[in-house]
Amino acid sequence: MNNERFNHQITFLLELDKLKEIKRQSRIIPSLRRENSAEHSWHIALMALVLGRDYGKDVDLARVVTMLLLHDIVEIDAGDTYAYDQEGYQDKEHREQEAAARIFGLLPPDQAETLRITWEEFERGESGDARFAQSMDRLMPLLHNYHTKGATWKSHGTRKSQVQKRMARIRDASPGLWEFAENLIDTAVSRGFLADG
Repeated sequence: MNNERFNHQITFLLELDKLKEIKRQSRIIPSLRRENSAEHSWHIALMALVLGRDYGKDVDLARVVTMLLLHDIVEIDAGDTYAYDQEGYQDKEHREQEAAARIFGLLPPDQAETLRITWEEFERGESGDARFAQSMDRLMPLLHNYHTKGATWKSHGTRKSQVQKRMARIRDASPGLWEFAENLIDTAVSRGFLADG
């Protein structure tokens, strides 16, 4: 095959391989090694498929999974910003918008536009689908932290109030999952995995 559209698509797909090299702060449960962004995206997409029917009120799971597979590809250029890094968040949006323009721009224009619009919907978090997708993006790191006895939280001095604020998206998207998350946070504090306050 040798046509321009196909070549753009293959270039984009090969570029995404770089996401496997972007290290996140979350530690994976078996080995405590740092998770990469591709693993994270895959895992939360599966999480949405498993939990969506029971906990995603009126969400389009295909759209949610698409958002989750796309949401972090900008980290190829922008890097991963730790969820509680106030300084890193100051220019995060700018870095990610520049990355989105370049990376989605590798695609044929129609696909670039469609995927970029979906990515931006996730970022805004205004639709029900985006809110549920964002809740998955928050719930898995909470599970990782809990099941690694707070490995990342402890290394950054993260406090309960910070985690509760970050997890509020879960409350907005799914009361049932919020109850689970809130109990996990309280238990993490009581077990010394997470600092109170």
